Amino acid sequence: MATKHGKKYQEIAKLIDQSKAYTPDEAIALAKQTSYVKFDPTVEVHLRMGVDPRHADQQVRGVALLPNGLGKTIRVLVFTQGEGQRLAEEAGADYVGGDDLVKRIEGGWLDFDIALATPDMMGKVGKLGKILGRRGLMPNPKSGTIAQPGDLQRVIRDSRKGRVEFKLDRTALIHVPVGKLSFPEDKLRENLAALVDAIVRAKPSGAKGQYIRSITVTTTMGPGISLDLGAATALAAVA
Repeated sequence: MATKHGKKYQEIAKLIDQSKAYTPDEAIALAKQTSYVKFDPTVEVHLRMGVDPRHADQQVRGVALLPNGLGKTIRVLVFTQGEGQRLAEEAGADYVGGDDLVKRIEGGWLDFDIALATPDMMGKVGKLGKILGRRGLMPNPKSGTIAQPGDLQRVIRDSRKGRVEFKLDRTALIHVPVGKLSFPEDKLRENLAALVDAIVRAKPSGAKGQYIRSITVTTTMGPGISLDLGAATALAAVA
């Protein structure tokens, strides 16, 4: 069933030429022009990938460090003990602990945005898989959220800067936020470049043919704006 949009959406959608692929600068400017909500919406990037998510050697997953952040405070939780606890606290993690945090989460507490863990804690953290996994919060080596104590401070700093995870879904799409619409256009462009660059670098060994088939920029509740693939990947090459 087709989604029905309101009059405001339909009016601003007319400003977008659906037959055109825009440059990153044009798309960002158009996203600002076509936003009609009263809050500061998130700018999102949606990529249709030329891989088959059913095959293990065609999975696309990784982390992008957005140089200008996401426009919100990131609450970092760290499962660790001993020296790791001291290092995490010094780095400014919001919540640091072991069994105590596991019990709080089992009780329904989830007031954090990213969970990190040291390897020695994964035996205990593993039983939270059903709770954290559904929300994309489970520490995982592929996403860089499991770190040795000596790396915790760097990972915590990266998390606060604008560390975003990307992962291929079952329909071969990737959906990632790249900031708030109130960001200056150059800051959004830099974040977009960093994301596309990270996804290009994460190209799996089994990928054949055209790796990225389309890129669309949109805002919360706003219409999609197609990006010119050549311009987007060229921008990413200098990120």
